[in-house]
Amino acid sequence: MSGASIETTLDLWARALRDAKARMRLVFTQDRVAASARQFLDGLLGPERRKTGWMRAEAAGDPGPWRRQAILGRGHWEADALRDIVRDYALEALADPDAVLVIDETGFLKQGKASCGVGRQYTGSAGKITNCQIGVFAAYASRHGHAFLDRTLYLPKSWTDAPARLAAAHVPPEVGFATKPRLARRMVERAIAAGVPFVWVAADSVYGVGEIEMTLRRAGKGYVLGVNATHAFSAWVGKPEVAGTAEAIAAGLAPSAWHRLSAGKDTKGPRLYDWAYCELADLDADEYREGATETWTRGLLIRRSPADGNCAYFTTWCPAGTAIERLAAVEGQRWTIEDAFETAKSELGLDHNESRSWHGWHRHVSLVMLAFAMLASIRHQANAPPPQKTLIQLTRVRRISSAGQSKKSAVSPCGSNNDASSQPTSSPGRSGDAPTKRPRVAHT
Repeated sequence: MSGASIETTLDLWARALRDAKARMRLVFTQDRVAASARQFLDGLLGPERRKTGWMRAEAAGDPGPWRRQAILGRGHWEADALRDIVRDYALEALADPDAVLVIDETGFLKQGKASCGVGRQYTGSAGKITNCQIGVFAAYASRHGHAFLDRTLYLPKSWTDAPARLAAAHVPPEVGFATKPRLARRMVERAIAAGVPFVWVAADSVYGVGEIEMTLRRAGKGYVLGVNATHAFSAWVGKPEVAGTAEAIAAGLAPSAWHRLSAGKDTKGPRLYDWAYCELADLDADEYREGATETWTRGLLIRRSPADGNCAYFTTWCPAGTAIERLAAVEGQRWTIEDAFETAKSELGLDHNESRSWHGWHRHVSLVMLAFAMLASIRHQANAPPPQKTLIQLTRVRRISSAGQSKKSAVSPCGSNNDASSQPTSSPGRSGDAPTKRPRVAHT
């Protein structure tokens, strides 16, 4: 973080932690369970690199991990209720009408067959097919920062077709098989129903076509969704003639169609790519939303790496006249959820869950989401510019300054620099009060 002193950051940290604990208290009906949840949150934010039950118990001085395991298993509380609290908490700091909702998934490497949803499946976390769980997430990205808003565990058919496995993992009876795009669509619908302010959705090719597109069109939301190179596109009347697969269309574009643009900044600076945008059709919004009067454009966005020429392809839906720079910026927001996964795993123990049940996974992840939202809130407040002084405040400052100068002149007419009263003095009780250890604030 930048823009805040150590003292200010420490104060923000303390207040944010109290606030987060007070908010999640509403989820619990018993004080002892709430106390265990507060300790669980402390453990997630602690310095231990591995957030396992035993290590967090040792750090807290407990004889064993049973209280931490109980909060994920035997305790009675609803993970979805905490999810909604996290969403509202994050939005207090990050809400912006131009925000992007980012959908993506991440893998949780596992051994054995008992953990809910585990199986041999592809995960980008490992870059291969391996034994793991897959969680689908929605993150909120705005000019103020980013945080997780929603999550759900993906269940392969090898689980949903096995009632005994579902029962053993305490999967609710109403949970059946759902594709990852359908899980993403439900998250988008929950965000819309909750009044989350956003105008765009960005996601990779897993979520690029199908029912999520229609959901967003009906809701009046724009999107930049990844598609495969073999996905077919064609232009309608009134647009430049374009037809074929995304890969073929990109190969046939003239050099003048490409523009070097930034997809945002990371720790190394602007992420520059070559971009091309093909408008395919202008459609009346009232085809999807009754009473809507605006025109929207369906298009193909192409991103090419200057280093190796590899391309990525995106189907787009946006208000007519949207510039390619805006579409590139929306697509560039997808890195925020990748950054969130990395931070949550390396700093907050997102993938250190030891529970095997359905509710254990969702409880653990929801508590990590709360910790992440807290860090996002601290970062936003620490980096916020100081409030502008009003005319009344400036007048008071001038009066105080003038009064001080008058008093000094009366005591020492010459204003000598050798006057002992002009030397700075230390405030009583200040020396040595600052903590020797600064709390870790993860990059969010």
